[in-house]
Amino acid sequence: MNGMILVDKPKSYTSHDIVAKIRQTIGFQKVGHFGTLDPLATGLLIIGTGKATRFFPFFSKLDKTYKGRLRFGYATDTYDSEGRPISPEINNFPDKNILLREIKTFTGDFFQKPPPFSAKKIEGQRLYMLARKKKPIKLAPSSVTVKAFEVTDYSPPFLDFIVDCSSGTYIRSLAHDLGQHLNCGAHLTELRRINVGSFHINDAYSPDEIEAFHQKGHVERFLKPIESLLTEYPKIILKESSLNLARNGNKISPGDISSLDKHSQSSGENIQNPNNIFRIFSPGGEFIALARNDYTKTFLHPFLVINNKKPESNIETKRKK
Repeated sequence: MNGMILVDKPKSYTSHDIVAKIRQTIGFQKVGHFGTLDPLATGLLIIGTGKATRFFPFFSKLDKTYKGRLRFGYATDTYDSEGRPISPEINNFPDKNILLREIKTFTGDFFQKPPPFSAKKIEGQRLYMLARKKKPIKLAPSSVTVKAFEVTDYSPPFLDFIVDCSSGTYIRSLAHDLGQHLNCGAHLTELRRINVGSFHINDAYSPDEIEAFHQKGHVERFLKPIESLLTEYPKIILKESSLNLARNGNKISPGDISSLDKHSQSSGENIQNPNNIFRIFSPGGEFIALARNDYTKTFLHPFLVINNKKPESNIETKRKK
């Protein structure tokens, strides 16, 4: 079972819990997620199964969109409502006009420190493990991009918002830092991820719905086959006689290609593509590999082989010998 599953993660479940649930549901061990969600958060969690788990680098860095709510008045040690208050509670909340003006300073490119309680690793250890042991931690800031931080409702002490941001942005840190900036303290109380790249929460299913579909044999309802992924990269169909070149990671020349899709460009003997990545398929529709141009723009070199299985005819021939 090779493909992608869009899961609507319920509250209080960890991302690992969802991976374990999907493994149990589909009876397949090779399952992983393409970007964690905190237990407090709900929403879109992208799961890869089988050979699609190897696509992690392509999906883990996609931009994300969140809807959330924060509470002004005090900060917590986890930067969310599950933490312990670390500042006195106050009731002096910012005026809406001041809030709208100051929130703009949290857009664009800037450096952000992760929450002390997070899954980020420092010297091989998770931050939340170090925080629980009350060990001193030096949190190095990371570069993030917040494309939009929009207020959808402000009813003090609560602020509802939508954030469009780069991968690696901590919304808990955004809430905490805004509270510090406004001198009133703040922490995150609700969070829902609604977009990851072009994938939307409306196309996701709850773990229970996925289990029900699977029990009824309707795997196609929730599984996006591996052949339908990474469609932003041009598709190349090889000749049957050249498939083993790709399967073995050998270079592919223009003479090995049967056809290119309409998004590909060819100029004479050169294979060109602005992204420098191509999806390599068999004539029968199997996703064989991902390949890049070499420096001469003449050959393709497979760098991620997905299907290295030899054709059945070859296997049978070897058996007869």
